[in-house]
Amino acid sequence: MSLTVAALVKTTVRRNLQILETLLDKAAAHAAAKNFDVGVLLGSRLAPDMFPLTRQIQLASDMGKGMAARLSGQKPPSFEDVETTLDELKQRLARTAAYVESIDDAAFDGAEQREVRVPTRTEEFVFGGQDYLVGFALPNFYFHVTAVYLILRHNGVELGKRDFLGAR
Repeated sequence: MSLTVAALVKTTVRRNLQILETLLDKAAAHAAAKNFDVGVLLGSRLAPDMFPLTRQIQLASDMGKGMAARLSGQKPPSFEDVETTLDELKQRLARTAAYVESIDDAAFDGAEQREVRVPTRTEEFVFGGQDYLVGFALPNFYFHVTAVYLILRHNGVELGKRDFLGAR
């Protein structure tokens, strides 16, 4: 595999969505072993002003599909944020991975120079493709993946660095 934008985006998103699925499985096993509802973990957050685990998964999904869509010249698909269960979150991760994988690699040609527009609640950010990928999309994606790991670790789920990095 050569290091192209398509390869980088698809590999990063696929790998980290698989890691999130594994983390959710470990959360379920932990809740079962300790005899409590896994929903407690899904509603947990690191700080009062941070989003809970469920929203962190949704945002990781949004960042992954948004990164792939924008860099391939497409509009990101909209997924409603309606997940309330572990299974629903895992289904969202699978839908996100399927979408990202469905994009033809050729659609990423020229992504480094492509103008990327990201609307927010208060403004619109405009980037060159490379700046968007390196300075915005990847850091945001990893932020939400890391938040999921940290929320679970903080709540006693036995996780280590290998769980964050995934299987080799």
